[in-house]
Order: sequence, then C-alpha cells, then structure tokens
Amino acid sequence: MGTHDDVRTAARLTVLAGPSGAGKDSVTELVRARSPRLWLSVPVTTRPRRKYEIDGVHYRFVDAGEFARLLDDGLLLEWSEIGVHRYGTPREPVRSRLSAGLPVLLTIDLRGARQVRVAMPEARLVYLAPSGADVHRAGREFDATVVNDVAGRAADELVGLLGSSFLTPT
Repeated sequence: MGTHDDVRTAARLTVLAGPSGAGKDSVTELVRARSPRLWLSVPVTTRPRRKYEIDGVHYRFVDAGEFARLLDDGLLLEWSEIGVHRYGTPREPVRSRLSAGLPVLLTIDLRGARQVRVAMPEARLVYLAPSGADVHRAGREFDATVVNDVAGRAADELVGLLGSSFLTPT
C-alpha cells in the first residue's frame, strides 16, 4: 500500500537569519524563483506601508495596538523591534502550512531566529553570512551556515538544505 508520497519526510520549518546587509532578501528571492511551491510567511509590522507594497503580500500592516494584542495573545512565533517599529511572524499560518505538509521558509533577524528555536526546536536554523565574515561566530546556534559570496550559489546551497521534493517545480 505504500507509495513514494507515503514515505515523504515531514515538511520542515527553515529559518534564514543573518546580520543586516547579509543579503537575506536577495537570496530568498532566488530560492523562491527556483522553488515556487515554497511558502514564505507574510510578517506583520507597525511601520508605514511603502508605495509599492501591498498589504497582505509584502507585510500585514497593523497599528501598535493590534501588534500588542497579537503579542499578548501569543499569536506571534517571533517578533522584534527595529527603531520605533515592530515586526513579527504570525504563528498560525506557519503551523497550518507545516501541518499540511508544506515547507516553510522564514527570513528573519538573529533575535527572531533564537525565539523560533525556543518555540519550535525542530526548525532548521540557517545562518547567512556575508562574504568575508567570520562564519564561526554563529556556528553553535545554527544548524548550517551559508556564505553569501555569490547570491546564486548561496541560493543553490539553501535549496539543497531545504531538501524537500515539494520544492521542485511542477
């Protein structure tokens, strides 16, 4: 009664984190182009929407009171404060995608990655190091390190780490 679908490994939450300027967004865009079935979380933020951004696509834009409610109710998997604005990852969409067997990629900061490690220890944390950086600094906290010396190569390495049959184009 077994099929290859029956023996697929469970979907995994992968967190891509690194310092500002490491190229997380560029690498994520390339990974998404190679793996269109990969789901990327839509974060919530209190910062104002930029002209080109679409609410619910780039971010979910909320006011400070709504963000505080999400935080107080435990509805955020992780969150951070950058300047006067807050950013966070809604917990339920991540859990529902994983429950449906879909792989999830979060692109967040180092503090957020640490929060995800506590909330979901089974998540794979990948440190994206800028070219020329000391890759051993975050080594103990992360499951893998990808050096972003060339964005295309870094994206290929990340796709390999994601390692799911769900990621190949249909």
